[in-house]
Amino acid sequence: MESARIWVLLDVVDVVPTQKMQQILAEYEVFLTGLSHRTIDAYMRIIKQLVSWISDQNHIGDEFYLTQLSRTALGDYIAHLNRNGYSSTHLARVKSVVSGFACWLIESKGILRDNPTNGLSIPPSFKQPPVKLSQNAREILLSIVEREDTYRSQAIFALGYWTGCRVGEIAWLRISDINVNSKFGRLNVGYKTGKERSIDLIETARLPLYEYIIRGGRNQNSPYTITSQRHERLTEAGIHRWWSNLKKQADASEYPLICDVTFHDLRHDFAVRMYEKGWTLQQIAYYLGHITKDGIPSLTSVARYLESL
Repeated sequence: MESARIWVLLDVVDVVPTQKMQQILAEYEVFLTGLSHRTIDAYMRIIKQLVSWISDQNHIGDEFYLTQLSRTALGDYIAHLNRNGYSSTHLARVKSVVSGFACWLIESKGILRDNPTNGLSIPPSFKQPPVKLSQNAREILLSIVEREDTYRSQAIFALGYWTGCRVGEIAWLRISDINVNSKFGRLNVGYKTGKERSIDLIETARLPLYEYIIRGGRNQNSPYTITSQRHERLTEAGIHRWWSNLKKQADASEYPLICDVTFHDLRHDFAVRMYEKGWTLQQIAYYLGHITKDGIPSLTSVARYLESL
């Protein structure tokens, strides 16, 4: 594999035990003092996710090689994020944050020689091919969510599978934008992504969301709907991690059928299922937020979803 080819060239002199790496990260967090709490939290989360991904790729356990913080490794990581549906804006933010961290390692600590972001270009957003899940894959995913039996998981899955919401729309969904009870449900979604719209919820989407809000243990002080234990909202990265962990709960016979399914694939499959139920292209386009600057449903975007039929 390409990553394995990269890592065998490393110089073991640059190994940093996990404890030392945690110290370095703590020092950098102090260095960022002066920025807002949210900004510091976002920067540190990006850096820690990169370090964790590199460590996982190379099975290095309790040690981290600073030479692994290379342009090749960072390029692989950004390509990984791109394949998983992260926007070009987020990829550019990752590059900027890592660049700042690398400059600090070079100038203040003297423990890194080159900035891995030099000469690194950000690829255009990865356009995933249209996906229609097999009936088996659908049944496996529905079964896993039911077996996990947590209100938050059922609500997140429902927003993807039964409403076709984007990851960013779920992560930034405000509690004030929800009008839901045991018999009625409507969302205002997409304000953060510029695709704002009001959508009615079918029962299979409404009930899990309602149960989560009422009984799911969400942070009542947060303005956001889907919260985490540490933050006022579950971030896009957090949703992707949740999705990866959820799929791993499949048994050995089930996992091969869903291992490559991304959360964004649920959105594509939603369009397919609603079209098969008789929705028009205009209805699907509006529901999914495919609207032109003139306020007209973008039928071209929706038609692409249906290429798998």
